[in-house]
Amino acid sequence: MRSFVASAVVNGLLLGLALISVFPLLWMLSVSFMPAGAASALPPPLFPRTPTLANYQELFWRAGMVRYLTNSLLLAAAVTSCSLVFNSMAGYAFAKLNFAGRQRIFKALIGALIIPGQVAMMPLFLLLKHMGLVNTYGGVIVPAMAGIFGIFLVRQYALTIPDEIIEAARMDGAGEFRIFSSIIVPLLAPILASLAIFTFLGCWNDFMWPLIVLTDDKLQPLPVALASLSREHVQDSEMMMAGSVVTVLPVLVLFLALQKYYIQGLLVGSVKG
Repeated sequence: MRSFVASAVVNGLLLGLALISVFPLLWMLSVSFMPAGAASALPPPLFPRTPTLANYQELFWRAGMVRYLTNSLLLAAAVTSCSLVFNSMAGYAFAKLNFAGRQRIFKALIGALIIPGQVAMMPLFLLLKHMGLVNTYGGVIVPAMAGIFGIFLVRQYALTIPDEIIEAARMDGAGEFRIFSSIIVPLLAPILASLAIFTFLGCWNDFMWPLIVLTDDKLQPLPVALASLSREHVQDSEMMMAGSVVTVLPVLVLFLALQKYYIQGLLVGSVKG
């Protein structure tokens, strides 16, 4: 009986916390279907009395949300693809290839994790300016092509691959690129799926760097465009909520569909050693 009561109390508390966490998202969705000005009433309504799609029509037909949505999709897809290629190669090299200074370089990379990203923004911006990548998609893609976290994640997983598999492939005459592409990449598939989710979500939600490097409104992704739109329509709470739904919904669906791989990525360090 005591165990049943304890279980009911714990589950009730967890359910309450879950409802508190989800409520802002549900209210955001509800407000996005309200007519203009309805959300400003006191007390604020929980549900729209007369649901309407006018806010979404305003976003997509007048505010050009389709262009910003396309920009976000292109940037996130490009960054994710490049990140998988370069991080997987670097992670495998640090795990299985012997070269001069391997441990020192890796320790230096790990040490760089303590440096806040904001500190490197100015030098990185000046470097991209000299490369002619400011106000281009390349200015967002190139800095994200490889990251310390991604290299570390792949390396930790690659360490669990038996060296005998690689040595056997070498004895059969396979080159390093053939070994990597035909043997290592399939074995890295679980962690690469996790890395893809991390990278896609990070790029999709990134606000600060695109705001700095992209000055042309036509190139801006959804978070930056939505912030700019809010300054023009500061009183249009319903339309801003619709824009937030458009921004959050794709990554929310992606996370729910692939959360198993996301959790595997979080636990890879403790489970894989």
